[in-house]
Amino acid sequence: MTFTDDEAAALTAVDERAVARELLELLTVPSVTGSAAESELQHLLAGRLERLGLDVDLWSMDLPALRAHPDFPGTEAPRDDAWGLVGTTTGGDGPAVILQGHVDVVPPGDRRQWGSDPFAPRVDGDVIHARGACDMKAGLAANLAALAAIRAAGIRLPGRVAAHFVVSEEDGGLGAFGTLRRGHTGDACIITEPTGGTVITANGGALTFRIEVPGKATHASTRYSGVSAIDAYLPLHAALARLETVRNVGPDPLMADYPIPYPLAVGIVRAGDWASTVPDLLVAEGRLGVRLGEDPAAARAELERCVADAAAADPWLRDHPPTVAWTGGQFASGRLPAGHPLRDLVSDAHRDVTGEPGLRERGAPYGSDLRLYAGAGVPTLQYGPGDVRVAHSPYEKVSVSETVRVARTLVLAVLRAMS
Repeated sequence: MTFTDDEAAALTAVDERAVARELLELLTVPSVTGSAAESELQHLLAGRLERLGLDVDLWSMDLPALRAHPDFPGTEAPRDDAWGLVGTTTGGDGPAVILQGHVDVVPPGDRRQWGSDPFAPRVDGDVIHARGACDMKAGLAANLAALAAIRAAGIRLPGRVAAHFVVSEEDGGLGAFGTLRRGHTGDACIITEPTGGTVITANGGALTFRIEVPGKATHASTRYSGVSAIDAYLPLHAALARLETVRNVGPDPLMADYPIPYPLAVGIVRAGDWASTVPDLLVAEGRLGVRLGEDPAAARAELERCVADAAAADPWLRDHPPTVAWTGGQFASGRLPAGHPLRDLVSDAHRDVTGEPGLRERGAPYGSDLRLYAGAGVPTLQYGPGDVRVAHSPYEKVSVSETVRVARTLVLAVLRAMS
């Protein structure tokens, strides 16, 4: 492949050792969604962007105003503050390209399964193990490396590049929502979520729900005179499983890779407060997958009908109906417009950097910030280092060399988007 002088200079300026150092430092900050460390990382990254010569907007988000907005995407983690961060290059009036990534990570879970501190990165050759390694601090490091390389090469861009670093992606997208509401936008956006050597141009959505199922309490020795809320829930659980099957018939071709493109899963079940009492309340919380292009309101209505129909067929629930509430993150679906040149731009840049074939296009069965940017009229896709199958697990890891390849691909994509 023959590169232009600017492309060759910027590609050479991507520093692999600096990428590894940056990633290791980011991983030591335990930026769990809603924690003080999440804000700490935003301030650390603001310093990075300032040193790269970008115009930096670091602001404390007006949480009450955002929560009151009718399009607020919801949250799950409690929080007292949220910081927005955007760094923008100075340049001409050409295209504005966004490199986006979220700074928050999910909690590490049972630390005994990690074998070491999940926030003390463990290096094994080219691979780094830690919470947030692929989801998605490697993506943040790739974004920073691309910006640093373009600056080090002394390239005068005819347009602008903006780094959008956001909080609260893991529990709904508050950070991206607040960033867009502040007026930060662009002509194209690349989110460096882990895509495992593919390019993701669409996301299914995910809606968090809570179902409360009543029972009738009594002493365990006379359980025959009560009604266990656990038993009452079982027909609802079976009905939800049937609903999942129905909703996954004939998925969009972009989702055909997945055994279950639009999962419906119950992740939390709580019942009872005393071992020798028949429980009078069960609370089940889960997530409903949203089809590509589906109105979230229609998805909610379908689950509510499912629960109501199952209750109507049950002697106890018919007279003691369960309730459904929509809580936490509310991710709609989103996609890059069909045929948009951003897909081929990134795929061709990856091919030219790696010598591999162009990237395979697919959708993803989880919600992300893609749908918020797409909904704001910004053509958006995901391309980044790591494999989402190890995200949110005690086996989370990422390859430094892959992160470097992504950074170089971003360099080419940005320069070519402005040519």
